[in-house]
Amino acid sequence: QVQLVESGGGLVQPGGSLRLSCAASGLTFTNFYMDWFRQAPGKKREFVAAISQFGGASRYADSVKGRFTISRDNAKKLVTLQMNSLKPEDTAVYYCAAATRLSTMTVGMEYWGKGTLVTVSS
Repeated sequence: QVQLVESGGGLVQPGGSLRLSCAASGLTFTNFYMDWFRQAPGKKREFVAAISQFGGASRYADSVKGRFTISRDNAKKLVTLQMNSLKPEDTAVYYCAAATRLSTMTVGMEYWGKGTLVTVSS
């Protein structure tokens, strides 16, 4: 049974930082690209970042480029999203997802976590 469990969400002030983690189990981790998506209230789920199986390549949404960094630890089956210079518009539920092919679309994902809430507010 595949499980993706996100953690690290919370309330942060604008300009602050948070580090999200996603622990994977039940899958051959190195077979999968790992992605982060987010969904703000009343909006569609959108792509945030993706990383290749061994971390050699990554991709970011324009809205987070230069502020967010995705990384992975294959030995621990862990993927992280370091979020800096947070803005109120970054407020959303953040989801971890896994896919065997590179994709920035929700339909391309094979497994999803349940999400962790990030709130950026003063």
